[in-house]
Amino acid sequence: MRLEPRRNNRLSPRSRNLRATGAAACLAAAALLLSACGQSSDSATSAATEAAKVLPQRTTASPSATADLTEDQQERKTVLDATKVTFDDAATTAVGEVANGKLVDLDLEGVDDDDRDESPSPTATGSPTGSPSPTGTASPTGSPDATGSPSASPGADGPVWVAEVAEKDGTVHTVRINAVDGKVIEARVDADQDDEDKKQTADWLSQATQTPEQAAKVATEKKKGTVTSVSLDDNDGNGVIWSVDVVGSDWKKTTFDVDAKNDTIVREETDND
Repeated sequence: MRLEPRRNNRLSPRSRNLRATGAAACLAAAALLLSACGQSSDSATSAATEAAKVLPQRTTASPSATADLTEDQQERKTVLDATKVTFDDAATTAVGEVANGKLVDLDLEGVDDDDRDESPSPTATGSPTGSPSPTGTASPTGSPDATGSPSASPGADGPVWVAEVAEKDGTVHTVRINAVDGKVIEARVDADQDDEDKKQTADWLSQATQTPEQAAKVATEKKKGTVTSVSLDDNDGNGVIWSVDVVGSDWKKTTFDVDAKNDTIVREETDND
């Protein structure tokens, strides 16, 4: 039997060199891959950072100031934003339309008309023309008609001041004034007054030693704001008062009852609606 020579499992020097070279190449390739991955990750992070800088941040819009207003407050804002003529100027214009006249009531039409319509009237007579009372307030000349109040928003010609000016004998004139340009729209005698109405009006005026302008000043010194109504009224049998409405910057209305003899505030009420 011929015996085959025994194979030598030992590697030749050349083979060892080739294997070492191959291993080194693999290590180098792995190092390159790891480096490339690192650079890719860094590039992705950098790109995301740059995108964040360029794209605007998403913000949640806060509601507008008017979104928080009640219906009454929005109506006051709408009318007052359109009004250019102040209470003092409207009062001066109204009184100038009646010889020796005195102001007994002045309202900015469309502001809290519903509240004034609910107020009791000092007399039992209706409005002189059968239409809604121009001011909708309790006044010596009669109560508002049941047909309703004027629109809460300014009309086609803008907001209107509605005044009641009395002669010495108590005869009341209604004067309507454009609250934007100050021009007189209408001036007329309230023909539906009777002798008792005139007597009551004259009596109230004789007791009022303080003017409506003085009462408005007292009210606005207590609360900063815009005067939207001043009216002469009975103080539950204890003399007479000027009832003054003031709308503040928060569009809430505060009513001040000011003693018409000594300008002291006898009552104060804020409408939060």
